[in-house]
Amino acid sequence: MAVDYTVIVVYLAGMLAMGWWGMRRAKSKSDFLVAGRRLGPTMYSGTMAAIVLGGASTIGGVGLGYQYGLSGAWMVFTIGLGLLALSLFFSARIARLKVYTVSEMLDLRYGGRAGVISGLVMWAYTLMLAVTSTIAYATIFDVLFDMNRTVAIVLGGSIVVAYSTLGGMWSITLTDMVQFVVKTIGVLLLLLPIAVVKAGGFSEMKAQLPTGYFDPLGIGGETIFTYVLIYTFGMLIGQDIWQRVFTAGSDRTAKWGGTVAGTYCLVYALAGAVIGTAAKVLYPKLASPDDAFATIVKDELPVGVRGLVLAAALAAVMSTSSGALIACATVANNDIWSRLRGAVRPGATQGGDHDEVKGNRLFILVMGIAVICTAIALNNVVEALTVAYNLLVGGLLVPILGGLLWKRGTAQGALAAVVVGGLAVVGLMATYGILANEPVYYGLLASLAVYVIVSLATPATDAAVLAAWRERLAGRGSEPAAELKEESVTR
Repeated sequence: MAVDYTVIVVYLAGMLAMGWWGMRRAKSKSDFLVAGRRLGPTMYSGTMAAIVLGGASTIGGVGLGYQYGLSGAWMVFTIGLGLLALSLFFSARIARLKVYTVSEMLDLRYGGRAGVISGLVMWAYTLMLAVTSTIAYATIFDVLFDMNRTVAIVLGGSIVVAYSTLGGMWSITLTDMVQFVVKTIGVLLLLLPIAVVKAGGFSEMKAQLPTGYFDPLGIGGETIFTYVLIYTFGMLIGQDIWQRVFTAGSDRTAKWGGTVAGTYCLVYALAGAVIGTAAKVLYPKLASPDDAFATIVKDELPVGVRGLVLAAALAAVMSTSSGALIACATVANNDIWSRLRGAVRPGATQGGDHDEVKGNRLFILVMGIAVICTAIALNNVVEALTVAYNLLVGGLLVPILGGLLWKRGTAQGALAAVVVGGLAVVGLMATYGILANEPVYYGLLASLAVYVIVSLATPATDAAVLAAWRERLAGRGSEPAAELKEESVTR
């Protein structure tokens, strides 16, 4: 195990070193929050794939494969579909807005009256997303070092908080590129073929397992539909995802770089399901499906390779955690704190200076401590993740997509949709249970109905607001002067 430990320690030290390097590049608000809006296709694709494929996609995806076979790929597959839809149909327009948060986009579209409430919903989502990723450290460090759960969360969380606080999005972008490479090598090129060979190949897997394990729809139509609602639509509107879109150096990078990342997610989904299916052949009676990943890595991989694959799992968790953390801090500072203090005019964007970088850095540190403390207090990752996505989709999907697609939507309709959809989701989770499908179904329908009815019953959005919105969508609106001269990074 000494070699495995060395691989992990070197990996973690490298993450901190990149955080220090990123600090030297984060000279403005734009640099710190959106990497200067100048990533080229290679870095954009890698970092986008890294953030959406976290611990749930890696450890959870293998667990679903263990439980359901090839149809266990659907959860991660719907994430890939969402990223493809975002990239092909919306990302170029989103990137041209030159904003920092989803709530700023809502303010631009509806006239500056949606920011704080939508910001609170988005903050709750990003906080819980960061918490679920942080909880996953306990599983990985337990396999590596037989470490106490609390100590594991504090150790892993502290590393992510450290490099995120130091360099902001530049540090996270650099570490995500490394994490993307490590995940590709560890999961796709090493664990996948080794797991299949150890299980005797596909013919032996088919002979050992029920035919349902090889049914593409075996997980159930209702489950697949729920995944589409939560994850596919969630990819379209999450602050953590949009903040990566804002880093693109051009419309083309946002569209085609994201398409490459989405396609990669589809491959990753199938790989996780196959690995889980192989684990079912090798270990038919595991106590929990989520133990499949750690078990097959620990028992079947040779020394050195095992360390790299565990580093891949750690990379998956850290990439999602850091992306959610900076999103949470950005929303808390720009959409909630600054607005409540009256420091930022609704819909305005600013160039950055040293004080703004310092302020955002402080918010990442504070939010990071809050995430670590919350992760220690919670136990159920699935429930926390479900709460996060239900709030996001139920509260914000309709006003965001409505604003992009329906010009008759109004600020009053958007606010009503956020409030009614969010409260409906919370109330229905209390009634049906957190893991039930009904909360997101009915919450989304209630949000849609209220949005349409209230929008039609209230005066249309001011023509000047819509005109300014169209200019920004076309890339002709005002933007921070500090961002105009920056060149795209091509690699």
